[in-house]
Amino acid sequence: MDKWYTSLTEIAPNRVALRGRPLEDLMGELSFGGAVYLLFTGKEPTQAIARLVDAILVSSIDHGVTPPSALASRNASSTGAALNACIASGVLAINRFHGGAIEGCMGVLARIADLASKERLSPGDAADRVVAEEKAAGRRIPGYGHRIHTDDPRAKRLLALAAELGLRGVGIEAAEALGQAIERALGRKLPLNVDGAIAACLIDLGIEFELANAFFIIARVPGLAAHAREEHATQRPMRKIDPKNAEFSKDDPTKGS
Repeated sequence: MDKWYTSLTEIAPNRVALRGRPLEDLMGELSFGGAVYLLFTGKEPTQAIARLVDAILVSSIDHGVTPPSALASRNASSTGAALNACIASGVLAINRFHGGAIEGCMGVLARIADLASKERLSPGDAADRVVAEEKAAGRRIPGYGHRIHTDDPRAKRLLALAAELGLRGVGIEAAEALGQAIERALGRKLPLNVDGAIAACLIDLGIEFELANAFFIIARVPGLAAHAREEHATQRPMRKIDPKNAEFSKDDPTKGS
């Protein structure tokens, strides 16, 4: 049988090495976000890069009971499904319109950056052209607008942190130019949402488009697990779950009164 090769993780007796780095050396030295970056890119993350990746993961850890993934996880839990099935149900609900906007937005931002570079346009002019093309094609630009937030605090913090860490690049520049171009085209402002901010940051971190949605999935798994556990511990089985009836309480219902 022909051999095949992997450059990700080396496994041998008493040895586990991630991209050539012994895992025990990384434990306590590298954050989870930094380890994700190392695994995905094969590059050693600086402290700044690790901090930004950690912030990206924190930004999407949960968004309440209304997202389709949270509802899917709770519905599965309501049937008595095992935790892994509940989490899998939530992950399978992450797609084009829920979490998938990150990859789509990366594509649009990359077009703006490439157009500005190749044709020596300002980011604003390049963004105007891309917005016109998307409008003519009848496509909605992902990463802008939100059903709840008119000024997404997660997006603002990610862009501010990237600037603080010296990681602001063509992705964030294109995202800001695109927001202004959308406002000019529509006559109203559509705020950059967290998916769009993540997309801009991932471009500046050099992450491949094909891995974009993995960041949303990795971030959201703890939230899906928490929703599944809370549903199982506090609600009756097989209930009809209406997210509009949910009310936040600072007290953990799984701990009792």
